[in-house]
Amino acid sequence: MLNKFKSLTVLALSLALFSQSLPVAAKDAEENNQTNSGGRWMKGEYHAHTTQSDDAEGSQTLENLLNNSFDKYGMDWMGISDHLRMSSRDDEGQLVPGGPIPLSQGIIQYQAPKMKQLQKKGKYKNKIIFSGFEWDMPTYEHVGIGILGDQAGSSRSLKAGNQFEYLFTNQDEKMFNSTDVAIWKAQDQRANKTPQDARTALAWLEKNYKNTSYAILNHPSRKKVYTISDFRDFNNIAPDVLFGFEGMPGNQMEPDRGGLNLTTPENRTYGGSDYMLAKVGGAWDALLGEGRQFWNFSNSDSHFEISENRLYSSGYWPGEYSKNYTWVDGSTMQSVLDGMRSGKSFSVFGDLINALDFQAKGGSSKVDMGGDLKVKEGQMVKITIRFKNPKKNNNGDSVKVDHVDLISGDVTGKAVPGTPAYSKDTNDTTKVVKRFTSKDWKTDGNGYHIITYKVKASKDQYFRLRGTNLGENVSGETSNGEPLIDSKTDIEDNESRFAEINNRNYKDLWFYSNPIFVSVEERTHDNH
Repeated sequence: MLNKFKSLTVLALSLALFSQSLPVAAKDAEENNQTNSGGRWMKGEYHAHTTQSDDAEGSQTLENLLNNSFDKYGMDWMGISDHLRMSSRDDEGQLVPGGPIPLSQGIIQYQAPKMKQLQKKGKYKNKIIFSGFEWDMPTYEHVGIGILGDQAGSSRSLKAGNQFEYLFTNQDEKMFNSTDVAIWKAQDQRANKTPQDARTALAWLEKNYKNTSYAILNHPSRKKVYTISDFRDFNNIAPDVLFGFEGMPGNQMEPDRGGLNLTTPENRTYGGSDYMLAKVGGAWDALLGEGRQFWNFSNSDSHFEISENRLYSSGYWPGEYSKNYTWVDGSTMQSVLDGMRSGKSFSVFGDLINALDFQAKGGSSKVDMGGDLKVKEGQMVKITIRFKNPKKNNNGDSVKVDHVDLISGDVTGKAVPGTPAYSKDTNDTTKVVKRFTSKDWKTDGNGYHIITYKVKASKDQYFRLRGTNLGENVSGETSNGEPLIDSKTDIEDNESRFAEINNRNYKDLWFYSNPIFVSVEERTHDNH
């Protein structure tokens, strides 16, 4: 064990890359729909596992995951997110000599050097790769964490992950370098058991890595452990770090779609999405109605697609079924993080669309997703939606959007802790203000479908989009345009079950945008 710690210390000092980043190749301007100089739409996710997670299959090596993500399914960036637990295997699936080690040590010892090695060999050119982790938040659920440090790629990032694991998990103190532990003890106390400890960890990230870390709530409704008050607390404590949730969870190849298998309606998926996202006027709308910059993301949660013994299925490869499209201005993981935090992103199942431009304009001002348009009372706001779909998706199916919903709710300000509003998980003002079908959009020469809509500004509001390939009333799928609860695919024969799960998923496709806020300034009345 002493030799292991010695090698850990040497590696932590010598490794220069936690995030392996190279300049991003320019994409086809038509596909990326460039609306800001210097930026580009990039496809990626932050929640996928390798063999360094003990519940991943042995074939889920780092290189195999990256090959599928980048070479087969066209991702531009990838955040690895292995479990922040004791880890038994290295990046190639081989048992770690001497027994399990903390994941953060495994990242330093195996994952980060392998990323560097692969890119030095010329693999994944112009791609961004980052090592984050999935934290078991005390008394709650999984949280996707990434710590970039003072600069993406520094050895400080590696050590910060090691320190986070020591402070905020229940790993044995003996598993960490004693010199490091002495320093960490002088700075902070371990906090790994209570709801308050969860909040302490988020406050630690906000204090130490305000602009260079993220904490995003994964599959939030899976275990029925959160209240809306928890979400508000977390975002209040760490607004720059905890800025979103996985509203479109991975594990879509499980019999219970997304792995959400509790019997209560609030803990299932609807069109593959978490109830907090899918319910118009639900938890997400309650947060947006406070004006919170709190965004939706999708991921694969890839552990394996079909197990090697052909008995079980779990999740697709990254980029195979779900994608986040994020506007990124730069070519580093910090640029990606800045894009994620900005809210200028949208998420898609089954490649239903591959481009979206969603803007609001009032007078000479214009904002994109995540922005706040400031207008005068009574001023006209013009909303423009431009989207595009590929000819076929990764299942070989032709894809077509049936309708796009423009959803809006009032923004009334942040709820105060201790008041009834702080525990309210609905927004009664939220509704579908307009449903657009092909009759309502025009298609330009580049294949973009264009919709415009005007509204007179009368109060603070937000607008968001949702689209699907399904009609308004499809048996078992939609009712009045709303997604219905996903039923379990329960077929005894394994191969038949795998095929039917895949068919189920590709028949039921959705995309969700992040919102645009509109803030209205009351007109002053001159009595003279």
